[in-house]
Amino acid sequence: MVAFGASGDLVRRKLLPALFHLYRQKLLHKGFVLLGYARTPMSDIEFRNQARDAVRTHLTEEYGIEFDTHAWDDFASGLFYQTGSYDERSSFDALALRVAELDAALPTQSNHLFYLATPPNVFEPITALLADAGLSSPHKTGWTRLIVEKPFGHDLPSAQRLNDHLLHIFQEEQIYRIDHYLGKETVQNILVFRFGNGIFEPIWNRNYVDHVQITVSESLGVGTRGGYYDKSGAIRDMVQNHVMQLVALTAMEPPVSYDAESVRNQKVNVLRSIRPIDPLDVNKWVVRAQYTEGTADGEEIPGYLESEGIPLLSTTETYVAWKLEIDNWRWNGVPFYLRTGKALPTKVTEVNIMFRRPPLMFFNSHAARSPRVRNSLTLRIQPDESIILSFDAKRPGLQLDVEPVSMDFVYNRAFGDSAISDAYERLLLDAMLGDSTLFIRRDETELAWDRVTNVLDGWALQDELIRRRGRALALPQYAAGTWGPPESDELLAHDGHHWHEPVFGGAR
Repeated sequence: MVAFGASGDLVRRKLLPALFHLYRQKLLHKGFVLLGYARTPMSDIEFRNQARDAVRTHLTEEYGIEFDTHAWDDFASGLFYQTGSYDERSSFDALALRVAELDAALPTQSNHLFYLATPPNVFEPITALLADAGLSSPHKTGWTRLIVEKPFGHDLPSAQRLNDHLLHIFQEEQIYRIDHYLGKETVQNILVFRFGNGIFEPIWNRNYVDHVQITVSESLGVGTRGGYYDKSGAIRDMVQNHVMQLVALTAMEPPVSYDAESVRNQKVNVLRSIRPIDPLDVNKWVVRAQYTEGTADGEEIPGYLESEGIPLLSTTETYVAWKLEIDNWRWNGVPFYLRTGKALPTKVTEVNIMFRRPPLMFFNSHAARSPRVRNSLTLRIQPDESIILSFDAKRPGLQLDVEPVSMDFVYNRAFGDSAISDAYERLLLDAMLGDSTLFIRRDETELAWDRVTNVLDGWALQDELIRRRGRALALPQYAAGTWGPPESDELLAHDGHHWHEPVFGGAR
């Protein structure tokens, strides 16, 4: 495995701990070698020392796992480092020579997995030079694969250009576009929950589901990443990839079998069925906003426009709420409400299936009569991966009082903390095994970008109309630590709905 960007944060915080955990579970091939590649000058020993410190910190602080020095020493013997540029042929000729030396010295079977853990502006030069150096084609005794990190393009045309470039060098089956959300246990369990349980699949449609809500919230502000984030915004950073993947898995039809092509075909069908938004009507369907100063999750956060690296008059959104319609037989008339944002009250990702109310509410109960109370199913992706079913039950006593209650399934309670793997572990192992089920195909990413680009075009049109009228553009605002602007609540209130606020504490 050649990890480009090996001196960066992603390799230190995610890839190295995931690989070490796979090694400790005896899931890595005995000939596994990691060759880090980056501009930063470093020897093999220096790279191993930095990797050890990063993995020890990660395991201790995030998982509370004791660092196994003996296991690390065995694992680290397979770590190597190559200094080089991302845009010089001579650097890649040297890389090809180093790869050949490692293939000859160790039992790698000439299997090569290239991982682009770099900024997207060097995706094209790296892959072009891999081809020039003869590294893009599979060796006669092994395979060659490429993992591409997000962001995969900035809009639809740039995503199409990147796909065209990559497919000029690699075959589609060699390319693994990664979205780490798809490696999370609860995301994978959406399919098992839906298609493996006869009690839920029959009601997973417009006859029983009133609407669906998907929340992907972050409690942190942009911090020191303002310069990067201002060029992206919430819709590019989260909606185009993570949120759209959750929509696809929640709404897809049953695949004919659980294999990569069958699953991804059904996801593509969902994305194709998402109703495009007329740019002139974007404000009827999508809300955008920026956070102002406040306190989120116990941390004081300055306003977005006061953050480091943010232009004073920036109109980049830090929050998006989208009423999305899926025009197919299963979901016609069932709105999907999506929201994501920075500086929200807590970090949480969940899918909420909100069921229709019974045709008659004849129990004498305020809760039963309230339009805010309905049966629901919550699939919590993070934190505390869990599934929560909420329904009505009679309160004990002589009165016929009805009260909402819940049944919970919590992963770490049922299987133990050690049973839950990091998302990158599953995805890295799948890429090594050649299983692309949890990776994103070309048409998936382009369809998601197409629907998001509709919104971006609508915002650009609205902004231009405002400027032509001589008015300054100002986005709706929400205080850090709140769940978004009033306009977001109004988006649902127009349909008689409200946002489901995540519940934490106790069993939940």
